[in-house]
Amino acid sequence: MRRGVLLGTLLIVNMLMATTRLTFTLPFPRSFHPILKRTPRSFLHAKQFPKSHPCPLWSSSFSFCLNTLHKSTSHFPSSSSCFFSLSSPSMAASALGDVVEANPLLQDFEFPPFDVVEPKHVRPGIRTLISKLERDLEELERTLEPSWPKLVEPLEKIVDRLSVVWGVVNHLKSVKDSSDLRSAIEDVQPEKVKFYLRLGQSKPIYNAFKAIQESPDWQTLSDARKRIVESQIKEAVLNGVSLEDDKREQFNKIEQELERLSQKFGENVLDATKKFEKLITDKKEIEGLPATALGLAAQNAVSKGHENATAENGPWVITLDAPSYIAVMQHARNRSLREEVYRAFVTRASSGDLDNTEIIGQILKLRLEKAKILGYNSYAEISMATKMATVDKAQDLLEKLRRASWDAAVQDMEDLKEFSKSQGALEAGDLTHWDISFWSERLRESKYDINEEELRPFFSLPKVMDGLFNLAKKLFGVEIESADGLAPVWNSDVKFFRVKDSSGSPIAYFYFDPYSRPAEKRQGAWMDEVVARSRVLSRDGTSVRLPVAHMVCNQMPPVGKKPSLMTFHEVETVFHEFGHALQHMLTKQDEGLVAGIRGIEWDAVELPSQFMENWCYHRETLMGIAKHFETGESLPEDVYLKLVAARTFRAGSLSLRQLRFGFVDLELHTKYVPGGPESIYDVDRRVSEKTQVVPPLPEDRFLCSFSHIFAGGYAAGYYSYKWAEVLSADAFSAFEDVGLDNDKAVKETGHKFRETILALGGGKAPLDVFVQFRGREPAPDALLRHNGLLPVAA
Repeated sequence: MRRGVLLGTLLIVNMLMATTRLTFTLPFPRSFHPILKRTPRSFLHAKQFPKSHPCPLWSSSFSFCLNTLHKSTSHFPSSSSCFFSLSSPSMAASALGDVVEANPLLQDFEFPPFDVVEPKHVRPGIRTLISKLERDLEELERTLEPSWPKLVEPLEKIVDRLSVVWGVVNHLKSVKDSSDLRSAIEDVQPEKVKFYLRLGQSKPIYNAFKAIQESPDWQTLSDARKRIVESQIKEAVLNGVSLEDDKREQFNKIEQELERLSQKFGENVLDATKKFEKLITDKKEIEGLPATALGLAAQNAVSKGHENATAENGPWVITLDAPSYIAVMQHARNRSLREEVYRAFVTRASSGDLDNTEIIGQILKLRLEKAKILGYNSYAEISMATKMATVDKAQDLLEKLRRASWDAAVQDMEDLKEFSKSQGALEAGDLTHWDISFWSERLRESKYDINEEELRPFFSLPKVMDGLFNLAKKLFGVEIESADGLAPVWNSDVKFFRVKDSSGSPIAYFYFDPYSRPAEKRQGAWMDEVVARSRVLSRDGTSVRLPVAHMVCNQMPPVGKKPSLMTFHEVETVFHEFGHALQHMLTKQDEGLVAGIRGIEWDAVELPSQFMENWCYHRETLMGIAKHFETGESLPEDVYLKLVAARTFRAGSLSLRQLRFGFVDLELHTKYVPGGPESIYDVDRRVSEKTQVVPPLPEDRFLCSFSHIFAGGYAAGYYSYKWAEVLSADAFSAFEDVGLDNDKAVKETGHKFRETILALGGGKAPLDVFVQFRGREPAPDALLRHNGLLPVAA
């Protein structure tokens, strides 16, 4: 969801900085797969994450004339925030003009010039922009009044200018990483953080928001405007606006250092992932790997200089990139290979120059110091100040789900032992981590006669996307069409789409970057905003600025003449990220600070994404996309029924794995004492005793790649996945209640979902939005039922 950074600048800043992500590099929440998703940026804190929604699933140029586009594309009000006025008397107009003229980041653009931005543009572009915005902020503070036109509207414009441009740079780092780009971002990042801190700690702005709240006109404001004011006041306090000078200076130093450490943490994970590669020349060593995995391994080998590598004859290169890693863990019969790859995966970024251990200690220490400065007992209390849950409620939910999952997980392990023994496995009496995925797949194949690799031909990317778009039309009344060529892209594989309402008018746009590119692209899958819907930032002064999103996945690229053929998990992932995108794109909220995914409490933001996953098990939807890419034949009915039955396969184990992450996150941000008698790994082992049937290896260092909480927005918030899962399962049960085969009722319920969950954005408290849709408060029964765990809970 949505899909690195500074927790604590003002709400506007983060909301405008847009979200997932989720870079994840540990085992997936929904499976034994590693969570390799990007981390979402906090909307509620000024810390600049890799803009994205971290999502727990698995889910990998055209140069356009910007001025011509600006003149001809009347349907898309552009981001006016990116444009410079060169007539300011306080600036050397000619010198500034030269900078702007030569720098695509400072151009007047309708869609970001992703195809021409280079690392050399980052330093001058960001510095010139910040210099301009500093003057704008000073002018705002001199002239502001406690009114919407004189305070909130100019403030939104200031923040949006930097968020759009920084978003371009940060996005390119995620999908087109290079040492030069890293260096440029590292140089200007402190200046960006300094500006956000200056903005977040502005007492004139804080006092003006207080005055609005205390004015006689307060009750006349809309719910959305009240939410903005209340959030601004709360965030200003969390940003240190009330601190004395010495405390504020200390606070700001902490924020700067946290930003730097988070950035370094993420880079270490990426570099450690890329560093591992295993060359294999003997096909016996990779026996069991499916043809798609062999093709990918051969492509990897070609990229490493083995020009004659083929899927059939090799050589092959195994990496820790998601498609390669998962294929080995699920299918390689060579147990020693599985062990080597697994150990490499769970020890990434834990040794040598890339060791994140000390960075984690510093991050936790600084977060605790920040909490103490602000008067909180723990960093978790800061995190919960802007969420639906409290620390106690989050822990209570995790514990309830843990109890519901434990016995089922124990039985899962017993089933694996018995099955592997029946197959004559030498390791049956000593199954360990690198055996579980392999034998789980064999048991799944035996029990449900389902082989994920054999199902790939039925899930070609073009067909999956057609089915997804048809579902969006049915549920939400929108048309999605290709708009390739309308906007510049960062890679030739990237697709661009236009979203239209029932009248045929454009209401949003989005980019889709589907394939894995290990050399330059972060792992995982995420969604983020490019620009958000906004009345204030209307290009023509009448129509609102339309939202633009991007969706990024890391699935198997096409091999030879074959299209990208997806696993069922990858299909779920695309649906998941599209759910995030829908909430961003289908918003009807015109207040830019709470439009789409902005301003939604972090523990509710996964609702629409997890909701969309449920449709992958709906017969009409799945059978509409499951067509063999060569013959066109439909997925056999008995296979569909087995997929549905397999939905609860090892649900207890998969639930516990996700709960481990949530528990250890809360433990590190509530009770852990940096530098105390326990190490971070002691905490993980203690948590694992109640959340893992098979304890982690003594050398397990998954915390060193836990980007969700150390390089993203999920610090003291990883529980949000389960919290939002309760919401999403209950929301989907509204469709089950009216009958999934009742098209009329489904469309009516879909319309209601769009008008509430998708339309209201952060303009209304998420609990109120849910009640408006569902007619009551959420309950966990639907989630436990979907997971096959309700009888255990009872």
